[in-house]
Amino acid sequence: MSPTTKQNLASLGVGLLFAAGLALSGMTLPSKVIGFFDFSRGLESWDPSLAFVMGGGMAVYLPIYRLVRGRKAPLFDDRFRLPTRKDIDVRLVGGAVLFGLGWGLGGFCPGPALTSVGALSSKAMIMAASMLVGMFLFQQVEKLLDQAKAKAASKAEPKPEAATTNRKMNAGAAS
Repeated sequence: MSPTTKQNLASLGVGLLFAAGLALSGMTLPSKVIGFFDFSRGLESWDPSLAFVMGGGMAVYLPIYRLVRGRKAPLFDDRFRLPTRKDIDVRLVGGAVLFGLGWGLGGFCPGPALTSVGALSSKAMIMAASMLVGMFLFQQVEKLLDQAKAKAASKAEPKPEAATTNRKMNAGAAS
């Protein structure tokens, strides 16, 4: 079996386990997520079950992460591929704000939404379609911004003949 096939099968297994955990815990129900953020009647209206799901996930994840990080390489790859950036920029904060607003207002984040699409939930299908449109629009905006940066950079650099002409003029002025 090729390494890519092993990686894909492991990803499928982990994804199915994650989906089963979301479904079993009720986190595919937007009402559970919205209930976690609902303090309209104080603690009476608050549903803490999301906090317990997160805590349970962390209790499983942390010891396994420490165990796996002690290895030289993951099981199905030659090296760990962990993020290296540590800066906080406008894109990161803006993305976090959009994610939080969408999650709080709609009750879905991407994982539960995709799990609920599998259950043929119309609300989840609308959310997943909106998410795809948002990703497409983001890519288009990124392309436009990159093109604008490249164009501005090319205008800022002196053209080779202009640099030669400037040197000749400066040399002539010095004599």
